[in-house]
Amino acid sequence: MTTHDRYVSPVPRETWDVPVSGDARFTWEYDEGRARLLALYQKGKDKQWDAATRIDWSLEVNPYNVLGLTDESCPIYGSPTFEKLGRRDKDLMYQHLSSWQFSQFLHGEQGAMICAARIVESVPDLDAKFYASTQTMDEARHAETYSRFLQEKIQLVYPINPNLQTLLASTLSDSRWDMPYLGMQVLIEGLALAAFGLLRDTTTNELPKQILAYVMQDEARHVAFGRMALKDAYAELSSKERDEREEFVVEACYLMRDRLRGEEVWSTLGFPVKECLEHADQSPFQQMFRSLLFTRIVPIVKDIGLWGEKVQKAYADMGVLDMAGVDLGAMMKADEDMAETLDRERAALAARKREVDATIAAGAAG
Repeated sequence: MTTHDRYVSPVPRETWDVPVSGDARFTWEYDEGRARLLALYQKGKDKQWDAATRIDWSLEVNPYNVLGLTDESCPIYGSPTFEKLGRRDKDLMYQHLSSWQFSQFLHGEQGAMICAARIVESVPDLDAKFYASTQTMDEARHAETYSRFLQEKIQLVYPINPNLQTLLASTLSDSRWDMPYLGMQVLIEGLALAAFGLLRDTTTNELPKQILAYVMQDEARHVAFGRMALKDAYAELSSKERDEREEFVVEACYLMRDRLRGEEVWSTLGFPVKECLEHADQSPFQQMFRSLLFTRIVPIVKDIGLWGEKVQKAYADMGVLDMAGVDLGAMMKADEDMAETLDRERAALAARKREVDATIAAGAAG
């Protein structure tokens, strides 16, 4: 069975070709580099891992309750449509919601891999090329991981969300070398990092927790890379250049916010789409979820200097302006620490199991 056989609706079998423009830039300066970026590059090399061995794929996952969440977390919980659903229909809905969510993670990771490769090609500085090359491998691993999780555990895949596709096309087709940084490293990756974190911290199931924690350990470095590189570059922007990038930020953030409404799921299941969207928009859980998704983006946008009136007005409209004061460094460190903690806990469990097995074997032999 191919991935195409698992899609909820047909997707083109030919590739999606995005025309790109801009120069591939070579540099002949090999000796000097920014110490912070080179340190991040070293960390990127040191932290490579294998998804086939670090993740325990033997763990069982119920495809009808992938994250182990309660009904209250459902976007349409309490709606007339939800109240009419029997247990079997709810199970199917939860499978589709999880598939839709993790499918967008998968498509976003492929987009991140391609954007990272574009950064290697187009960024003028060798230290940034070095780091982006490690990120390209990271993103390949993430796409591999989410693909396996979807196909083996959820057994259902959704096409790419139109808003995510639009943002990827805008990011990749722009000839300016900094746009893959801004579109992917700051905006798409920042939103994904927050979404991963919310699911990591709420799921009661071990396999998705492992996947999300280990992917987040990499993503924390990626967002730091974009933040570091753009803060240096954007200090030199003209007013016109800054205005253009702030306009892009505003449009991209509205696109990302609106792609989180699950419209494709309600349509696929034959639910009344308008009613579901209206209820999801008013759901306290979903309102909290959408607002928290910007905890990683807003402070970075401010830090890199794209903090004009239009950006602040948009964030006020979304109800996320106060997130500009979030301690991003502390959050990123916590993301990295969580993955290391999981590794230690799993190693301790494995060691105890070996001790028990050895004791049992010794008893049987005696």
